[in-house]
Amino acid sequence: MRNLIIGAAFALAASTSAQAQQIGVAMAQFDNNFLTILRHGIEEGGQKAGVTLQFEDAQNDIPRQISQIQNFISSGVDAIIVVAVDSDSIIQMDKMANAAGIPIVNINREPPNVTKLGDLEGFVGSREVDAGTIQATEACRLVKEKIGEGKQGTGLILAGDLFIQAGRVRTETVQEFVKSPACDFIKIEDTQVGDWSRSKANDLVSNWLSAGIKPDVIFSNNDEMAIGAAQALKAAGVPQGDVVVAGIDATPDALMALKSGDIDLTVFQDARTQGIRGAEMAAAMARKEPVTERALYIPFELVTPDQADKYLAE
Repeated sequence: MRNLIIGAAFALAASTSAQAQQIGVAMAQFDNNFLTILRHGIEEGGQKAGVTLQFEDAQNDIPRQISQIQNFISSGVDAIIVVAVDSDSIIQMDKMANAAGIPIVNINREPPNVTKLGDLEGFVGSREVDAGTIQATEACRLVKEKIGEGKQGTGLILAGDLFIQAGRVRTETVQEFVKSPACDFIKIEDTQVGDWSRSKANDLVSNWLSAGIKPDVIFSNNDEMAIGAAQALKAAGVPQGDVVVAGIDATPDALMALKSGDIDLTVFQDARTQGIRGAEMAAAMARKEPVTERALYIPFELVTPDQADKYLAE
């Protein structure tokens, strides 16, 4: 009986110690479909790892997010998770955490120094060049199928935020891909920043249509802007199928739009798994456990209309 009591006491102490790990989570924003899925993944990963998470919303404000990092450091958290407002601010936030001896894990937004991470730094995300390549490959195939061999097509790009690595790389990848033999029949007429926003994309596409531009394809850096583009086309009376609309992320709203034919393809970015693995990495680093892979990439996947139900179920 004495041994059982001692064993139970040690188990309780270990459990209490695990629960005592405090991790601050600085999110770029809460009001975003993709980031909501990512946040839920972080919550799930934190629960599995037995840590306590404190979430802060930067509301897409860089100084606010830097202030949140300072507050986490002052409060003595065991680790920090960041979904950065601006990729270029990551190095500053990492330096702040490093100086305090606190591990910091960036999720989704890739650090500029990802190939040279310090001992207290980690990253979990996806290779953005793959997202742009997968999107452009399928969109160009659909355009060629639509306009026919040997004809010239018109393309438009809705860029997310060029201060964020995902926006820059996805945009540049599409721009380069349409110069290749696989897609040189498409000319990019214009590129505009839609800030990842459905409403802003709607306005931009409406303006393009009002200016007389007749696109064959709209490459969108994310699903929210793709949905906004589809809404603008519908409002302008453009028949469904006349314009190939391509998104990225495979959010539930986009998968429903894919089923209805409003958009033509998306590229699945596994936000949930990014969140789970990022929280697990932060928990391990907080406990000074060995982390063999501190730059972890979750693959992107093409999603076509016939696959929408499968991804919705997942």
